[in-house]
Amino acid sequence: MAMSVLVLQDKSVNRAKMSGLDKDQRHHPSCREKTLASDSSDSRELPSQQLQGLKLASHAVLEEAQQRGRLKCSKCGGSRMFFCYTCCSLVGMSLQDVPTVKLPVKIDIIKHPNETDGKSTAIHAKILAPSDVTIYTYPCIPEYQKDKVVLVFPGPRAVSVQDMMKCLHDRSHDFSDEPCRKRLKTEQVQGSTCTSESSESGTPDEAKSSVSKVDPLQRVVFIDSTWNQTNKISTDERLQDLLQVELKMRKTCFWRHQKGKPDTYLATIEAIYYFLMDFHEHCLDEEYSGEYDNLLFFYSYLHSIVNKAKTSAGKC
Repeated sequence: MAMSVLVLQDKSVNRAKMSGLDKDQRHHPSCREKTLASDSSDSRELPSQQLQGLKLASHAVLEEAQQRGRLKCSKCGGSRMFFCYTCCSLVGMSLQDVPTVKLPVKIDIIKHPNETDGKSTAIHAKILAPSDVTIYTYPCIPEYQKDKVVLVFPGPRAVSVQDMMKCLHDRSHDFSDEPCRKRLKTEQVQGSTCTSESSESGTPDEAKSSVSKVDPLQRVVFIDSTWNQTNKISTDERLQDLLQVELKMRKTCFWRHQKGKPDTYLATIEAIYYFLMDFHEHCLDEEYSGEYDNLLFFYSYLHSIVNKAKTSAGKC
């Protein structure tokens, strides 16, 4: 039986009930994350040294922010470094100071309501690709069309990224005129709200070209949860009919390695990054040249800080 990859992020000390998203949007902070990648002989990994070879924007702004120390978030008043994971906004920096990544497909992240935030890397994706990433708090799940949306999660029926588009095309023919029957649950959990966003950009010609390459895929869903709580979301009836996709096995660089867990448990931002790399090469049929490397802008810098601290403490 093929082994899968789960995305794992630690608990934070502080929980935020609701968060204000930059501008007029609302956001639900992400939490401890897990994402599973499948076992494959054609596996690739992202060892620590490879982080140094990424095509990243300058970290000078982060170095300056680190020297200034923690600042209060102007929205919630929380003490934060670099960004506020509660409000999904930068702290001590402007949007012009950090890179913005344009993704070839929209991404939704579904987080478990009982998870805490602050240490989740899912927030990195929302800040760095604000037009293409949306975060929801379970049980809030949008109404998805099963022939246009995929769920990145392992399972016996999961397919590889390479086979994903063919499977979607087959589904598109099967359900071409069938309305989506799944309705958005109105059940509310205290402290959680449903949000959605419209994020179209680019010229009509650019949009047409982009759509033609990824058609019929409209959106990719990731689950942001602990391993023990993942099952509740992955088995929700509104996600059951989605095509499941699993990643090749790769090794995490995440510094919060869970005791007793394999190093193939990826951080959410790693899972998103790896999916997009595979998508670029196998679905867009283009050579990958670092187009999405800046999704690891914060992650790579935090990784270097942790490694320096461990070195100073004689732990590595």
